[in-house]
Amino acid sequence: MTERIKRIAAKLKDRYGEPRPKWPEDTLDVLVLTVLSQATTDANRDRAFQSFKEAFPTYDLVMAASDEEVARAIMSGGLAFQKAPRIRAILARLKEERGEYSLDFLASMDDEAAMDYLQSLPGIGPKSAACIMLFAFDRPIFPVDTHIHRVASRLELVTNNSTPEKTQAKLQSLVPPDLVYSFHLNLIEHGRQVCRAQSPRCDECILLDECPVHRDGALGSS
Repeated sequence: MTERIKRIAAKLKDRYGEPRPKWPEDTLDVLVLTVLSQATTDANRDRAFQSFKEAFPTYDLVMAASDEEVARAIMSGGLAFQKAPRIRAILARLKEERGEYSLDFLASMDDEAAMDYLQSLPGIGPKSAACIMLFAFDRPIFPVDTHIHRVASRLELVTNNSTPEKTQAKLQSLVPPDLVYSFHLNLIEHGRQVCRAQSPRCDECILLDECPVHRDGALGSS
């Protein structure tokens, strides 16, 4: 299966290229951006993050504000009145436990311990924790979103009854560390552009020879 993943990753890289890092350098900014990304588009996430940073240039200012004030700043990202108190609760815990607003201490932890700590924070589940590990700390932890779960299921890299959490654990065990970053992002791009949930563009797909679902006639060609 790992050899098959290498073939698929190579084809995706030929099609979509080598993704370039575009996340903030500050590790805590990556966490906030990850929270803002939940249940919204990348464009809405980025607008919300820009508005957040403009309204609150420092995390001290975030904590001096109210949940409602923070929510107004991130409204374009959706679910603002859920995300604002999560962000402030995370900041409060970091300040209480570590004396500063930073996640840099996670760099000295092993992957399992860092993942466990992140998932103990409000609103941070397995996918969000994996995103923070990958994009903030360059750790080869494989996050799985809805696009990756769908494409991986259609390619039968996982079983059809797999959950996103099980898919993440399975791919984590299969994807070589040096491929995690590009394979993660290119699978998302393929899910958005071609292997869509509705009306997948199978006639444009570069992975048809790797797709058992298509060979079985379960997907259309539109």
